[in-house]
Amino acid sequence: MNIILFGPPGAGKGTQAQLIVKKHNYFQLSTGDLLRNEIKKNTEIGKQIEKIISKGNFVSDNIVNDLLKETIKNLKYRDRIIFDGYPRSIDQSKELDIILKEFNQKINLVISLNVSREIIEKRIIGRITCEKCNITLNEFFNKDEINLHPCGKDFFVKRNDDNLKIVMNRFDIYTKTTKPVLDFLSNNSNFHEIDGSLEINEITSKIDKFLNV
Repeated sequence: MNIILFGPPGAGKGTQAQLIVKKHNYFQLSTGDLLRNEIKKNTEIGKQIEKIISKGNFVSDNIVNDLLKETIKNLKYRDRIIFDGYPRSIDQSKELDIILKEFNQKINLVISLNVSREIIEKRIIGRITCEKCNITLNEFFNKDEINLHPCGKDFFVKRNDDNLKIVMNRFDIYTKTTKPVLDFLSNNSNFHEIDGSLEINEITSKIDKFLNV
């Protein structure tokens, strides 16, 4: 079963992808990782990618598609791929379908974690970390856990990297660019939307039901 997993920044998509990888022995395919790995290997195409990125330009779909083919044709990953961050456009979605058919595969499941802008904001600005044990909780969603925390709530501090403006800008870009893809894929019977504001284990449980069908 091949999966496409959608979700805006802060939706918990990365967490769920890693849980699927660990629990169900899947391979998480990120186009960003593919590009970085090619640069790291210093191949001819890697040098080309580095030159394009260094100028602030986007790598063409043709290059991305070639790298996707190399991964998809690998029998090690056959029917066990989670596509993370791809497709980002309707053209990419159509091209992915063509590539998969070339290797007698298909997308069996499309999952979209849907989280409101308000929830994402609260997740970011409410996030606090215990300096003593390093546990991360949220002032809005974990009030009881914070008050009853064994280390004492005085040890909780804000993280310096929780930049609301940057994350919310990424959220708005994701919403704008991904909506047409979601609208396109939502017509398929294998498309499922999950409330991303649920607890991690609740989301995992819902995804597991789809994977065990």
